[in-house]
Amino acid sequence: MATAPMTAAPITVPLQLHFDNAGFARADEPAGSADFDGVGHTLPVEELPPRAADGVCEIGGVPCLLIVPPGEPANVSGPESGPDSTGPDNIVARGQRIELPPTPAHSALLLAAGSVAQPIGTGSSAAVSGVFTVIYADGSTSSTTLTAPGYLGPGGVFEAGYRYRPDGTVEDEATVSLWNLEVPLDPARVPAALVLPVTADAASDEVVAGESGRSGSAAPQLHVFALSLQPLVTGGAALSVRQPRCMPMMFDGAPQTVEATIVNVGDAWLTEVDGVTVTLETDVENAVTTKPACIRALAPGEQVRVRIGLTAPADVEPGTPVSGRLVLQRKGRTSQHASVALTLGVPDYARTTASLRGHRAPHWFTGAKFGIFIHWGVYSVPAWAPVGEDYAEWYWARMDNPEAPTYGHHAREWGEDFAYDDFIPMFTAENFDPRDWVELFAAAGARYFVFTAKHHDGFCLWDTALSERSSVHLGPKRDLLRELLEAADQHAPELYQGIYFSQPEFFNPDDPWWGHAPRNPYTGAELPYTGYTAGRDFVRDYQAGQARELIDLFDPDLIWFDISGAPNDSVNVVPGYYNKAKNRPEPKDVAVNSRGGIYAYDYRTPEYATFAGTVNAAWEASRGLDPHSYGFNAATPEDAYMTADEVVRQLVDIVSKNGNFLLDIGPRADGTIPEVMRDRLNAVGAWLRVNGEAIYDTTPWWRAAESGDLRFTVKDDEAFYIHSLTPPGDRLVVEAAVPIREGSRVTLCGYEGELAWSWDEQRGALIVEVPQAARESGEHVWVFKIDAGS
Repeated sequence: MATAPMTAAPITVPLQLHFDNAGFARADEPAGSADFDGVGHTLPVEELPPRAADGVCEIGGVPCLLIVPPGEPANVSGPESGPDSTGPDNIVARGQRIELPPTPAHSALLLAAGSVAQPIGTGSSAAVSGVFTVIYADGSTSSTTLTAPGYLGPGGVFEAGYRYRPDGTVEDEATVSLWNLEVPLDPARVPAALVLPVTADAASDEVVAGESGRSGSAAPQLHVFALSLQPLVTGGAALSVRQPRCMPMMFDGAPQTVEATIVNVGDAWLTEVDGVTVTLETDVENAVTTKPACIRALAPGEQVRVRIGLTAPADVEPGTPVSGRLVLQRKGRTSQHASVALTLGVPDYARTTASLRGHRAPHWFTGAKFGIFIHWGVYSVPAWAPVGEDYAEWYWARMDNPEAPTYGHHAREWGEDFAYDDFIPMFTAENFDPRDWVELFAAAGARYFVFTAKHHDGFCLWDTALSERSSVHLGPKRDLLRELLEAADQHAPELYQGIYFSQPEFFNPDDPWWGHAPRNPYTGAELPYTGYTAGRDFVRDYQAGQARELIDLFDPDLIWFDISGAPNDSVNVVPGYYNKAKNRPEPKDVAVNSRGGIYAYDYRTPEYATFAGTVNAAWEASRGLDPHSYGFNAATPEDAYMTADEVVRQLVDIVSKNGNFLLDIGPRADGTIPEVMRDRLNAVGAWLRVNGEAIYDTTPWWRAAESGDLRFTVKDDEAFYIHSLTPPGDRLVVEAAVPIREGSRVTLCGYEGELAWSWDEQRGALIVEVPQAARESGEHVWVFKIDAGS
């Protein structure tokens, strides 16, 4: 196979004529000189990588033309002749047309982020999605939907550990990020322009769901800071290396991972004949790397993620920065290399956001894709909420509100003198069988589960030493959490174990989230907070102490905090969790979600919502089988629950956009799991046993998450998967540039035998013949597989 002599660097596209927002600022600039998010926050220009005089710098392996004040002289290479005055430096996407160089190209690369006006400390999962349209010189067009995470939070290709407040002072516990968005182009056509999506103004009255699902804020804008074009290289396969980075995650037995994205920017397939391998070299002797990564096949324009494990020498101080190189070899000869900044060894995490934001979601988490959420507690006794409208687990808060339907329901069903805590003796868990639970989760095809150790009612399901408001002292008189985790250890050891922990409590007398201690909602009379002794610092002496208990007693693989805007001590709790996992005799990688109340976390958590496009950050969508409740709602009829079709389709949709699906069940107060929930979990498990290869350990297809009723996933260097959310007819038509070539093998998961296929050049479509027997072999979602090495 012909090989192009070299790669072509992306071409920067000037955007300054379109700039209409000032997002970056310097410490020495007056307050109000810039306003990124509509409420006065700005990004620190001092943290940008070195830039040439013309404003070009490299971010994530892509040259970016940034027209921003150059900052300190040490941060600029070459003469300071570029722009140096405060002014607009990004575009708020409102449908602008950006002219493109008339150069055949594989993609347009944008440096972008979503912004949202929000209270400091909420850690919102807000993101902004939009349709990007490419106009070609011949008048034809192509469109794709992309999603940019909000700028608050870690993980972007540009990341800084602080931002400037509206008054110009430094907020050094905030993490801000800019992200790479990639718009696919057809290299067979000459591009003329890129039309940005239309997103909301910062002052818009449009409201988007916050991460709690219970509050909102001004709709986010999409901000574009830079645009580059990845040109087509003619003459064979040509490789480009993007986003090389060293991360503190275990891989292949090594404590660290060096990862990069390899892109074929040429006009021909890279095949097994090329024999491409990727190795890691360092400037330090005795650093150990795992086996080279191999690339078997890569279509023009396609991408593959490569990972190599790294172990630092024992005599090197953890955290030592050194230089490294990713070396690409073809047929045993070095063809190119890419520099990568390495940090040898992982130092202990300090009690600062700056230290914690370096942590990343483990490979096990991003590869797991499917987990089970369990909401079970005292609220499972009344088990009531307006169907499809509210959360049953919020029963106590709702019965306290005269305007809420639960207020009247409780008076009618239980009486005005029946307190919420009177439900505690009725929470018996008498039929709780932890082995049955974990075996059901495993049979459902879940790779992890998350159990509610304490919800907002403050009732603990473990033997906490800090209160007698627990299932050990009251109600079941059992340590329910310990029983479940021990059953998982014994009967489902393949499941990763997560613990949910609510940071605030509705009516804890020391710091009531709802503004007051327990009271009779009908008379106002004070009530006891059963099992709890008041008179302490809620956050320091109780909340943080219980979080540490859960870490020390149960050593969970994941902590799922809730209510990020509540007072918390996460910056002091989380480091101990990370360090314990890292320094145990058999180290392991753990994860923390985005609701701990600090801008350092591993993954984002939209609730009863998903994203419209692929998100280049770890995320997890959660929802119940119930139409709108995590806890068991006895009022919900069985036909209102998600069907097996709906569950599988949502799983596929989420995974195709780089997310995990955390599906919730709500057991009854006695510990039984309703049959309708068991049925759905078993159905998902049956589907995953046939089609799981297209779900677990996959990545999104960079060109598109979806096309009509089709979704796409990729298993790096192994296979490309097409998921049909509806039953296919006798022909599957895929109008997308899927990576397929002469001799490729197409199959349907669960059906033996190859499927005939053809390529319609005029339509740019893959046509797959689907015999009746193949159609009948599948259910819920039909998964077609193209072998990468074929």
